Amino acid sequence: MTTMLGRAGLACAALLLAAGAAQAQELLTGTLAKARASGAITIGYRESSVPFSFLNTRKEPVGYSIELCRELVTAIGNAVDRTLAIQWEPVTSDSRFDAVTSGKVDLECGSTTSNLERQKRVSFSPTIFVSGTKVLVKKGTPIASFRDLAGRKVAVTAGTTNEKTLRDLSEKFKLGIQLQVARDHAESFALVRSGQADAFATDDVLLYGLIAQENAQADYRVVGDFLSYDPYGIMYRKGDPQLAKVINDSFQVLAEDGEIERQYKRWFLRKLPTGASLDLPMSAQLETIIKTMSVKAE
Repeated sequence: MTTMLGRAGLACAALLLAAGAAQAQELLTGTLAKARASGAITIGYRESSVPFSFLNTRKEPVGYSIELCRELVTAIGNAVDRTLAIQWEPVTSDSRFDAVTSGKVDLECGSTTSNLERQKRVSFSPTIFVSGTKVLVKKGTPIASFRDLAGRKVAVTAGTTNEKTLRDLSEKFKLGIQLQVARDHAESFALVRSGQADAFATDDVLLYGLIAQENAQADYRVVGDFLSYDPYGIMYRKGDPQLAKVINDSFQVLAEDGEIERQYKRWFLRKLPTGASLDLPMSAQLETIIKTMSVKAE
C-alpha cells in the first residue's frame, strides 16, 4: 500500500513539475520563447568592422561586439534554462535593420549607431562605444577637413549614418561632394586605395581599425574634426520587453564586474589578429557611461 502511494505521489510530483515547466515555457515571449524552443540564438555579424565585428584568418566572427554578444547569449540561456547554440548570419550596413526586424537575426553585433530615428524601428542595448564621423585619406593629399572635400569623390558605406552626414554637409555648405556608395567598409576603403575615391568617411574608430588591419599606418591618415556623434549599441527587435530586461540586466553586471573594460582593453589596446594594435584608450565619455551603467537602478 505504502509503495503504491509512494509511486502515486512521485507520479503526481512529476506531473506537477512537468506542468510547472510547461507553464514557465508558455510565459516566455518574443526572442526568449523562440530561443527556448529552438535552442539557438542567431547573431548578425559584420565582416570588416574592425575591431567590433570582423572575420579572423579562419573566417570566424571575432571582435569587441562579438564577445559582448556571447555574454548576452549566455544570459539568455540562463533566462530560458537552456544552453543555447550560436548561429552566425553575415549582415551589411544596408541589410542589418531588415535582418533584425524580419527575425532573420536575434542580435546584431557590429558597429551600429543608436539614434532616435533608428529607435523607431529597432531597440538597442546600453551604449558600448562612442564614435563620430571622420575622413580617411592617403598621406600626402591636401585634404585636412570636410571643406577640402568640395568637388571630390568620397566613399561612404551604404546604410550608415555617415552617408547621411556627408550628404547633409555637402548640401548645407554647397560642397558638391561626389559620394561613392559601397557595400561595406572594406569596399569603401578599397575605393581610396585604388584611387577611385579621394577619401572615405565613416566612424573614426573603424578607419583606425581598417588601417591597423591592413598594416597601412605609413600610407593613410585620419583627418578633420568630428562631423557627427555616434553611440554604438547591440541591436535587437523592438517590442520585446523580456529580451530588453535580460540585455539591460546583463550589461549592468558586465559593467559592474569589469568585463566591458576587459574586452575593451583586449580589442582596442592589445594586438589584433593581424599583429597591429589600434592603441586607442577608452574615452572619458565611455568611461562615464560604463560607470553609470554599473549602478543598479533603485
